[in-house]
Amino acid sequence: MKNIAPFVTDMKAGTVTKRRAAAAALGRSGNETAIPALAGALADPHPTVRCEVMQALGRLGDTSAVPVLIQALGDTEPLVRVAALAALGRIRDPQSAPAIIRLLKDREIEVRIGAAAVLGRLGDRSAVEPLKSLLADPFSEVREAAQATLLRLGK
Repeated sequence: MKNIAPFVTDMKAGTVTKRRAAAAALGRSGNETAIPALAGALADPHPTVRCEVMQALGRLGDTSAVPVLIQALGDTEPLVRVAALAALGRIRDPQSAPAIIRLLKDREIEVRIGAAAVLGRLGDRSAVEPLKSLLADPFSEVREAAQATLLRLGK
C-alpha cells in the first residue's frame, strides 16, 4: 500500500473504532514510514487503540519501531505491555533485551509470562539469571514460562 495518508489522518479521528482500524491498516501497509504516526498514538486515551498500535508495529517488523515499543513497555495497561512484548518478540532486536528483562519483575502475571517468552525468542544469555529468579514465582504459569525459556536457552 503506497498511500498511507488517509490512515495517518484517521489515527487522529474521533472514534476508537476508526483509530483502531487505521492502526491495523498502517500495520498491514508494510510501509515503515507509518511508524511515526503509530508512535504518536502511544498517548491515545484508549488502551485498545494502543494495543492495536503495538500489533501494527510488530507487523511492520522494522527495528526503527523498537524504541517506541520499549517506551510502551511502561504503559499503565498490562494488555498494552503484553502487546508491546509480542511486537518486540516478532521483531527480535537483541537491544530490547534489557527492557524486557526488567518486566520479569512486573506485578502482572501475563506480563511476566510474556517477557519470559520473548526473551526465549531473542536468545539473550543475559536473561538466564533473571529468568532463574522466576522459578520461585508464586504462580505456576510464570514458573513454567521461565523453565521453558531456560530450556530454550540451554540452561
